[in-house]
Amino acid sequence: MSAATWARTDLDALGAASEIRIATIRRDGTPRTPLPIWVVRVGDQLYVRSYNGPGGSWFRQVGAHPYARVRGAGRAATVRLVPADPDVRAAVDRAYWAKYGRGGFGAAMTTPGAAATTLRLEPGAPA
Repeated sequence: MSAATWARTDLDALGAASEIRIATIRRDGTPRTPLPIWVVRVGDQLYVRSYNGPGGSWFRQVGAHPYARVRGAGRAATVRLVPADPDVRAAVDRAYWAKYGRGGFGAAMTTPGAAATTLRLEPGAPA
């Protein structure tokens, strides 16, 4: 299955944002409280990871219903969060290090626990 395509302006803005806010969407369509997350761009795709690993609240919520609203850098989008192909993990690690440094957030987002939660953001609303 191929990924949905981002509008170039949204891809550029969200990919460059130092952080974005994510509000997971309940099955009834209502959003939860937005939380800050760190996003990276690899090619024409956006990726996020849970700082708290698989136990992170928003990550667990996505497991039940894979849609969310993201907002950052003056842009907003409804997205579907899809488990990333394991082959992209090293590229996502490099993107986190390049954007956030090898210490601090860059180090936190490349731990084995965080890396296990790598999700690709696809633009699009629930069907």
